[in-house]
Amino acid sequence: MSFRLRFERLIRPVYQAYSRRSRGMTLGVRGLVQDGERRVLLVRHTYSRGWHMPGGGVERGETAADAMTRELLEEAGVTATAPLQMVSIHSAEAHFRGDHIVLFRVPAWEIGPPTQTGEIAEIGWFAPDALPDAATTGTRARVAEAVFGRLPHAHW
Repeated sequence: MSFRLRFERLIRPVYQAYSRRSRGMTLGVRGLVQDGERRVLLVRHTYSRGWHMPGGGVERGETAADAMTRELLEEAGVTATAPLQMVSIHSAEAHFRGDHIVLFRVPAWEIGPPTQTGEIAEIGWFAPDALPDAATTGTRARVAEAVFGRLPHAHW
């Protein structure tokens, strides 16, 4: 277990307090990337439990699509080769007050080495109906909505 993950419960409140002071509302992005077998790309962070779609926070001066493009490359080495498609927007209030997450579909892409080191513990490709046990509830719900056509829920 990584140092970051071991101390997540202590570090997260400090990070959230900093984020709250530096920005009134936060916006995050997640990307649905599927390969030729329709498997879904998921990542496991060194600082957060569970499997997630690649993504992260939108920085000041960045569009949501720009942030998604940056996070895909940093976390998984994925370069979008076609415009991203916005799928849905969700409140993540239950996880972090004032937070919202935009889900994008990545319709065409190429893969290379991730540009970020130390943030991602593991990258994996999973069948949408066989996600890993540790996939987060939000990840499972968004995959079911985007892949299987379930009605989107307003909350992450």
